[in-house]
Amino acid sequence: MTLVHIVLFKFRSDVSEEHKKTFVTELKKLKHLSCVKAGRLMVGGPSVTDPIERSKGFQIALVSYHENREALAEYQASDEHHRVTSTYMFPYKEDLHTAMEAHDTVNEDYNLQQPVVSTTGLRQGLTSYGDAHFSLFLRKVFIKALGYSEDALSRPIIGIINTGSGFNPCHGNTPQLIEAAKRGIHLNGGIAIDFPTISLHESFSHPTSMFLRNLMSMDTEEMIRAQPVDACIMIGGCDKTVPAQIMGGISANKPVLPLLTGPMMPGSHRGQRIGACTDCRNNWASYRAGTIDMEEISAINEELAPTIGTCGVMGTASTMACITAALGLIPLQGASAPAVSAARLRIAEQTGANAVAAAESRRSPQTILTSDSFYNAAVVLQAIGGSTNAMVHLMAIINRHPDISGSITLQTLDEVGRSTPLLVDLKPSGDNYMTDFHNAGGMLCLLHRLRPLLRLSAKTITGETLGEVLDRTPFRDFEYSRNIIRTLSNPLHPSSSLVVVEGNIAPHGAVIKASASKDKRLLRHTGPAVVFENPRDLSLRLDSPDLEVTADSVLVLKGIGPIGNPGMPEAGMIPIPRKLAAQGVTDMLRISDGRMSGTAGGTIVLHVSPESAVPYSPFGVIETGDMIVCDVENRVIRLEISDKELQERIAQRRRITAEDKSSTWNERQTRRGYRGLYEREVNQAHEGADFNFLTAKGPNCR
Repeated sequence: MTLVHIVLFKFRSDVSEEHKKTFVTELKKLKHLSCVKAGRLMVGGPSVTDPIERSKGFQIALVSYHENREALAEYQASDEHHRVTSTYMFPYKEDLHTAMEAHDTVNEDYNLQQPVVSTTGLRQGLTSYGDAHFSLFLRKVFIKALGYSEDALSRPIIGIINTGSGFNPCHGNTPQLIEAAKRGIHLNGGIAIDFPTISLHESFSHPTSMFLRNLMSMDTEEMIRAQPVDACIMIGGCDKTVPAQIMGGISANKPVLPLLTGPMMPGSHRGQRIGACTDCRNNWASYRAGTIDMEEISAINEELAPTIGTCGVMGTASTMACITAALGLIPLQGASAPAVSAARLRIAEQTGANAVAAAESRRSPQTILTSDSFYNAAVVLQAIGGSTNAMVHLMAIINRHPDISGSITLQTLDEVGRSTPLLVDLKPSGDNYMTDFHNAGGMLCLLHRLRPLLRLSAKTITGETLGEVLDRTPFRDFEYSRNIIRTLSNPLHPSSSLVVVEGNIAPHGAVIKASASKDKRLLRHTGPAVVFENPRDLSLRLDSPDLEVTADSVLVLKGIGPIGNPGMPEAGMIPIPRKLAAQGVTDMLRISDGRMSGTAGGTIVLHVSPESAVPYSPFGVIETGDMIVCDVENRVIRLEISDKELQERIAQRRRITAEDKSSTWNERQTRRGYRGLYEREVNQAHEGADFNFLTAKGPNCR
């Protein structure tokens, strides 16, 4: 029986059928394939009979005989007459057609009679000098200064956003991730070029990293637009970094692939595992209450962050990692593999390979992400007991998408929560750490658990649907996994780990993480308000022995919304007054227009919208002694006064604000620099706290 080789080639999506036929003709002239016959030249051809090979996107099958040319006469088209002995794949970097095309294109670069075509590779996005040929000539000059050959001009260019910084321990493994991603890119025929953008860390950003999230999204978007990249890998991890990058990536609308830095490992104190940052807050609360001394809090400080990486609990960074996986933008393991693990480097290499494929197929976030994608993200957010910050970030991301903006609201996310149980037993809603989640099967396990609730037709960055990914990667359950990632029949909490409440003091909504309440009785509570007008007022009076406050009081903090304290700081977890903490009080109902860390817990209502800095905000007119009703199950937060009195208070406050030229509301109109821009353009929490001019207002957005 005659033996054959099936030789498979994959072309770029923009290569014409005529060009493919030319390639076949040229290929027949090569000595090592001197006996070649075109085997039913078809795009996605049925001639490639192996479904696994076909799924990889091969577009042409060629038959090469071991025997001499006379054997060609005996060849018949039917595959059943032959036996395939081996399969060859020529990846992009060895694609002979690409090399031939590059040679022809380089020769045309100096032909002034031909227009410069610059849509891919280093030829795209030429600098404006008024002469396109000169622009290309200069581009080539400086490409060579970087050490690249002419061939680099026609390769897919994969940018790698480098967010490494001496101020960012969450991104401490960035150099290793860059090298691993480059390896994946080069092995698949692309060229990797890294470049820096803003790097944000929670503890090293003043006044808060959220103040800079939108700036980072602009930096990300504009650098992707400005530089000649066919796709871009975005290295990030710390809380505001990942949402900023996805926001910018959607707006830029080139293929973008997040590459997350991964969580840190837990530390140990007196034989107990501890980790940032839930245990930071719990132990600090104990120190304030006087139950641990200065020596012990100092010892604990040494162990809370023992390695590089993001916080090792289900805080904002881990939440956004899981959401990014649910959106289909990263490999499933990429949500949880530790920052210091070899698995994290393999994920980086895989991301590099995926980036080349995404560049070839031009899979951009606006084409991949649909309302089904965001529905799945909302399901995962509720199932993991994710950070309240993710509600703000998700709304910002959604409102960057031209086809989806405005169609999904906070109330949509709340509705998803009503039918989604909490499955993941991680701090602050549970007891464990991200390493446990990873070892229990991570997102692969969780998505299989949630499969009945998910919309499986949602696309992923590889081109597969979520359902196809889960079909291809089954999960074998085991007891430890069921303890960390519960089943639908045995949840940690029956539904709605995050709840949107509304009422006369929050007409556009507010958010509470019900699953992280330390005293569930407070989820239905009525009590008198103790009002602090701003963080300074809070710091001056909170621990005063003369403060009139009881465990039944409702602590209210104003002035920490997007405008009022630019950036909406994580000050919403109002500390328990020291005199109550000393009495053993560990939780109180607290309300603010700000945020709290995703690692924090307690019965805390956040993101009240509109914020108190807005003159017409009902939240801004609450007074000490007012009775506040909170009923989380019924989605209610309200002030117990008549509508008439509420409107009178608001009218009076508007008059006072109009006369107070030193108020933030008035000063923002003339304030210089980025802060002025921020205060004038930021929208409210229920919309994502994004800049109005960055949101997608329709199909004509840039």
